[in-house]
Amino acid sequence: MRYAQLVIGPAGSGKSTYCAGIQKHGAATGRSIHVVNLDPAAEAFKYDCDFDVRDLISVDDLAEDDDDTLSTMGPNGSLVFCMEYIANNMESLEEALDTGEDDYYVFDCPGQIELYSHMTVMRTVVDKIRSWNFNVCAVFILDSQFMIDVDKFMAGALTALSTLMVLECSAICVLSKMDLLHGADKERVEHILESEFGQLLNENPPTAFSKAYRNLSEKIAGVMDSYSMVNFVPLNLEDEDSVTDVLLQIDMSIQYGDDLEVKDKFPEDVDNEDDYGGWE
Repeated sequence: MRYAQLVIGPAGSGKSTYCAGIQKHGAATGRSIHVVNLDPAAEAFKYDCDFDVRDLISVDDLAEDDDDTLSTMGPNGSLVFCMEYIANNMESLEEALDTGEDDYYVFDCPGQIELYSHMTVMRTVVDKIRSWNFNVCAVFILDSQFMIDVDKFMAGALTALSTLMVLECSAICVLSKMDLLHGADKERVEHILESEFGQLLNENPPTAFSKAYRNLSEKIAGVMDSYSMVNFVPLNLEDEDSVTDVLLQIDMSIQYGDDLEVKDKFPEDVDNEDDYGGWE
C-alpha cells in the first residue's frame, strides 16, 4: 500500500508552504516524504519536487500557443483546460512517480475552488491515484486569519464541506498560518475552534446583511453541529509539536504505518531473556 495527501484549499491559503513544511519535518524525523506539484499555474515553491506537472502542461504554455482560442482563454479557463488535460493523461504522472511499497506522497493542488465545488476533474484525479494502490487523504487548507469573523468561518466550513463531498475520500481540515496570529486574534480563533456553530451565532449579533439570513444560518449551524461534519486542526509550521499532531491525524486517516514492520526490542543475537538477566 502507498499513501498520499491531496493538499487543496483556496488560493493563498498556504498550500505550497504547507507541503514544504511537511517535507522539511519528514527530513528532520528521518521520514521520506515526496512532493508533487499538480498546479499548472504555479510560479514558485520551496519544496523538492519529485514531479512538476508544468513539465507536462502549464498555463503559460497556453498563453504562448499559436491557437487563438487557447491563447485567449484567460487564467481560470486556462487552468480548467490544463487540469482536464492532466486528468485525461494521468499515465505520464504514474510513470514519473515510480513508486514503491509504503511510499508517501504529498500532492500540491491548484487553488481555484471551482475545480472542486462543481466540476469532476479533481474527483477523476483522486480516483486515478486510488487505482494506483494509494490510500488518499484530502487536506483542506484554510487561512486562519480569515477565521476571526464567525460568518467567514461558517462560509469556510461550508466550502470545505462541499469540496470534500465531491472528492469522497478521507479528509482533514487544517487552519494554516497560526504563527501569524497574536493576542486577541489568536484567542478568538482558539475560541471558535472549541465552540459549536450555534453557540458562535448566539455570541455575535447579526449585521444588517446577515440578519436577513439569520434563520438560514441557524439551520446550517444546527446541521453542522449535529453531524460534526467539519472540524479544523490548527497548524503552526514553526512549532514541531503542531506539525506532528496534524501529520499524526492524517496518518491515522490513511492508516499509514499499519503495515510497517515492527522493530525488535532486543538485538537479534540475544536468544533468551537470561542474556538480559531475566525478566524480574
